[in-house]
Amino acid sequence: MITRVLIANRGEIARRIAATCRRLGVGTVAVYSDVDASEPHVAAADAAVRIGPAPASASYLDIPALLDAAAATGCDAVHPGYGFLAESPAFARACTDAGLTFIGPSADVIELMGDKAVAKRSLAKAGVPVVPGHDVDDGDERLIAAAEDVGFPLLVKAVAGGGGKGMRAVHDPAALPDALAAARREAAASFGDDRLLLEHLVARPRHVEVQVMADRAGHVVHLLERECSVQRRHQKVVEEAPSPAVDGPLRARLGDAAVRAAAAVGYEGAGTVEFLLDGTTLDRDEPAFYFLEMNTRLQVEHPVTEAITGLDLVELQLTIAAGEPLELQQRDVRADGHAIEVRVYAEDPVDQLPQTGPIVGLTWPEHARVDAGIETGSEVTSHYDPMLAKVIVHAPDRTAACDAMVVALADTSVRGVTTNVELLAAVVDHPAFRAGDLTTSFLGDHLPDWRPAGASAEALAAAAVALHDRDTGTGPVGDPTSPWARLGAFRPGGVGGWPVWLRQPAADPTATIQARVRQRLGHRDVEVADTHVPVPTDAVTDVTVRADGRPHAFVHLDGSTLELVAEPAVRHADASAPTGEASYTSPLPGSVLALPVDAGEPVTAGATLAVVEAMKMEHPITAPSDGRVTTLHVQVGDRVDTGTPLLAFEPATDPDQDGPVAATGSSL
Repeated sequence: MITRVLIANRGEIARRIAATCRRLGVGTVAVYSDVDASEPHVAAADAAVRIGPAPASASYLDIPALLDAAAATGCDAVHPGYGFLAESPAFARACTDAGLTFIGPSADVIELMGDKAVAKRSLAKAGVPVVPGHDVDDGDERLIAAAEDVGFPLLVKAVAGGGGKGMRAVHDPAALPDALAAARREAAASFGDDRLLLEHLVARPRHVEVQVMADRAGHVVHLLERECSVQRRHQKVVEEAPSPAVDGPLRARLGDAAVRAAAAVGYEGAGTVEFLLDGTTLDRDEPAFYFLEMNTRLQVEHPVTEAITGLDLVELQLTIAAGEPLELQQRDVRADGHAIEVRVYAEDPVDQLPQTGPIVGLTWPEHARVDAGIETGSEVTSHYDPMLAKVIVHAPDRTAACDAMVVALADTSVRGVTTNVELLAAVVDHPAFRAGDLTTSFLGDHLPDWRPAGASAEALAAAAVALHDRDTGTGPVGDPTSPWARLGAFRPGGVGGWPVWLRQPAADPTATIQARVRQRLGHRDVEVADTHVPVPTDAVTDVTVRADGRPHAFVHLDGSTLELVAEPAVRHADASAPTGEASYTSPLPGSVLALPVDAGEPVTAGATLAVVEAMKMEHPITAPSDGRVTTLHVQVGDRVDTGTPLLAFEPATDPDQDGPVAATGSSL
């Protein structure tokens, strides 16, 4: 019997675990770092304990601090959620040694499945099909030699990896050494283990996984499959259940392989066996699939399985961890309808760079399940994963589920940071997605040049009015501390009205347009690009001043949330592109991971000049042309904000031109 659970995690998964525990009458204790003291997961638990400063290494990854928190609050069990220490055998072993019930498999099983190379060999012996490759890391030279036998294209993977960390697809043999170096750095930073393996890159792969549950007596059932093919940087973006590619016979084969895999290692609790389905074999009687990895924890996408089976997976975890038998039989598991989940990330949906800042406004859809880790007033920092929430819909069939998700995303608005919501809507409403034509390269195949829609004149008008109200201290978002609040709705220019230049970073980082607000007998008259525009009464608008010192207006209108930045008028003079030395700035807040080029060193176009790490991912800054680095402004390990100067780069002289080649500033 479990009475009190320490939830060793944060964000939406901590809130999700707390909700089931509350329904079952099980006590909960949250943990938090200094920057998370006011976050929603803290209030969701019965008690909360501070475990350290912001960096995960000093808080959510601090095993002694977590054990101390459990002891101090009388917990008898620990739920690790996902991420952080969820798949750490050392943490599972430490919990058991401290007399705590670890809600998950044993440390030995986590260790076995966490080593991708050993896991592949073990499950191959159990008859589970595995991807061909080279799974012994005996140094870069041997891996490079082995790559010839594996064949290109291939995948470099971290042995201890997961979630796309330490993973690189390599199509050209010449690119393999750099891919190995980058994967090693990322694997070491994410898992403390830089070992790598090589795998053949499966043709037109679909990522299909099977949820399993197993009790201590060895009874294992599978809870059907999920399709997770839509990914970016090898991280899932859209998941659904059941898979549109899987029919009855294939489902039976996948389920049997997953159950055999779990039974072969003596698995206990909730786990996910992930497979790559060869999309070129779907027309065969027995399509080919290969074991990818086994995740020894609850998955981010578990809600779609809950939706179609009617089961609470956290409740099943608690039941099994308490030593009770799993009464569920395979014949009892049936799919009811179709479910789709999308992950809402704080990131620029075009360049995929994480975004940070305060959440100044939120709107969630009424007719969907939303598992969110944020509320209005939350602060999105660079210390943790950029996923903010999950939106889940459930409908009688897949077409209805797609329709429901499009509506749900139109009703979703996160104001304060840029998100990928508009891209998610484009994915779910794409004809290929609706047809079920999915591969792990879906975004590159179908939406390679996608950009957010440009702001309408009505959205620009709404933003202009919101900025006007803030600056003059009028209206619902007025700032009474602004000096303009004491002057009323007047600005330099007199009868010309209140002018503002607006820029939409996500759609066009450079283009600006002028809007002008006039106050006329109690109502506002807005002119956008010399055209009078009515102010939409249904627009939802919030304004915040970001780290760049400029007001940013977030407007939700017609199903889209747009970020519009007020720019100083001086930026709109006609200026030519730089022709000499250009300063490179950090495109996001994070830390400097590598500076592979010394000052004065010549480089070729495309060479990596610096690497900034944020939210567990590496972001390289590359040279736009041949040239040389003239100055380094930072050192490896330095913390940087968006816009912090990193280095100065001087292009080489083009012999066909009179002057130097133009540089472009930050390049990704």
